[in-house]
Amino acid sequence: MSNNRQVEFFKYTQTELDALKQKDKKLAAVIERYGIIKREINTDVFSALVGSIISQQISGKAAETVENKLVRLCGEITPELIHGMDISDIRQCGMSMRKANYIKEAAKAVRAGTIDPAALDSLPDEEIINLLTGLPGIGVWTAEMLLIFSLNRKNVLSYGDLAIRRGMCKLYGLESLTKERHGKYKKRYSPFGSIASLYLWRLSVE
Repeated sequence: MSNNRQVEFFKYTQTELDALKQKDKKLAAVIERYGIIKREINTDVFSALVGSIISQQISGKAAETVENKLVRLCGEITPELIHGMDISDIRQCGMSMRKANYIKEAAKAVRAGTIDPAALDSLPDEEIINLLTGLPGIGVWTAEMLLIFSLNRKNVLSYGDLAIRRGMCKLYGLESLTKERHGKYKKRYSPFGSIASLYLWRLSVE
């Protein structure tokens, strides 16, 4: 994202890695292979939400282009500025009417207090997912990614993420991954599922 925010990374320590290595020998070998993985996060929940809507079903590069255009148009991605924009102007940044509507609805929800980004830190993961999925265009996977890459939550392991499932299959030599087996691994990695996710994502693209 190209507005002037300080670059931050998902926060975790060697202590958490050591705990995961003790829980699972196969995952331990992957952690040893890759070392510390740095993943950028956006702690501004609203702009992260807008970015997640933009990125749905398009490449990362295309999403970055669209988001940069939106930043140039409004100066900064805030609920107030987005709310005051005409939907046709948002569309001209390179997105569909459907996505532009989702973004406007997200701004409306924040301004109305239906979603209070500042209060999310104090809520449990499941409650945040329930709140966010009440917004048009926000599914469980998008909410889970916001938990990791905006709120720095440490115990998210998304079954809805294809790359996570691919990484697990590769790690454990499986042809497919049932929801029940995924739940077993999620319990094993707890309370550091998000950190395990970083390594499963990396493994999935090997």
